Amino acid sequence: MRKQEISEIKKLFTPGNCSITRICGCYVECGENKKTEWNQAFLALPEDELYKYFEILRKSLSGTLGKNLLNLEFSEKSGNEGGQQEFLLHLRDSKLRDDALLEQFYDRIIESYEYVGNYLILLIHDAYDIPGRTRDGIEMEDASEDVYEYILACICPVELSQTGLSYNAKENTFQNRLRDWVVGMPDTAFLFPAFNDRSADIHSTLYYSKDAKELKEEFINKMLGCKLPLSAECKKEAFQALVEEVLGDDCSVESVKNIHEKLTKTVQKQEDNEEPMALGGEEVKTVFASSGVSNDKMEIFDQCFDEIIGRDTKLLLNNIYSGRNFEVKTQDAIIRVNAGRTDLIKVKEIDGRQQLVIDLQGPAEVNGIEVKPMQ
Repeated sequence: MRKQEISEIKKLFTPGNCSITRICGCYVECGENKKTEWNQAFLALPEDELYKYFEILRKSLSGTLGKNLLNLEFSEKSGNEGGQQEFLLHLRDSKLRDDALLEQFYDRIIESYEYVGNYLILLIHDAYDIPGRTRDGIEMEDASEDVYEYILACICPVELSQTGLSYNAKENTFQNRLRDWVVGMPDTAFLFPAFNDRSADIHSTLYYSKDAKELKEEFINKMLGCKLPLSAECKKEAFQALVEEVLGDDCSVESVKNIHEKLTKTVQKQEDNEEPMALGGEEVKTVFASSGVSNDKMEIFDQCFDEIIGRDTKLLLNNIYSGRNFEVKTQDAIIRVNAGRTDLIKVKEIDGRQQLVIDLQGPAEVNGIEVKPMQ
């Protein structure tokens, strides 16, 4: 799914656009005991509760694509009889009215979801009447082309509220606040089927993880039957390893700076594009070659890319490029400049030793004290 398609679904989680049919829930204690369950028409909920659920649902589709929002594809095996994809299709088609299927759904999550504390499993069903669009992207409300029927599952931590004093308006006094079990924003969620090209794609799901570094591999494998892609952090580390391996003895400050500058120019060309740019092996190879990497080093690029990253793997530009700063770190010092000002850092040989030189332009401060340029 792309940003536009995610935004289109998020817009449904408002009172004016809502078409959610049912909501189900299961409260799990200590990570394994089903404490209570419910199943009801979504719009029958009290208005103040509706807004709380809308907030949770919108949060489950929030974040950065490629980091904590991942497009996952089901394995062929998961589509077979008894597989995860087939099960989710049955669940969606039941419109959440089959209690036996719901029990299986809750049991599968409890079995595969590693969490020590209490949590709430939320599940909604919706049938979205997809409006047609003009060539200019303007929606035509009376020109519906298709219906996108989907389920959205959220797993939210349930934790005790903080202790403290609270004001009792009735008695006009401050008293000790009672601690309640409070539902937090989702840690994990998934949308099935994915809304690709503004239509249902039963072969894909959109997965959300609050923590991009903790994607819950076992849950993805067992519950969804999908292969966990490299996390954003792992892809960044893999790219760094690729640079070191290809450049070898030529991996100098200047060489890395050249690659960074080339990536900066690539990002600038993509500024008007809302979707994150994905770089395959050939695109990364072009970046290296145009950054001045020597021909003899480029001869081993393909082999290194296949071994370190994977031949068919694509790297999202926002995962491997730090748009905020360019950093040089030594054992005793850290030099950091804005990503677009790498020209301020130079390597010079002084008294027979390589030195990092920073070009001082304009006012400067040392420990918060404004200093004057040396005369």
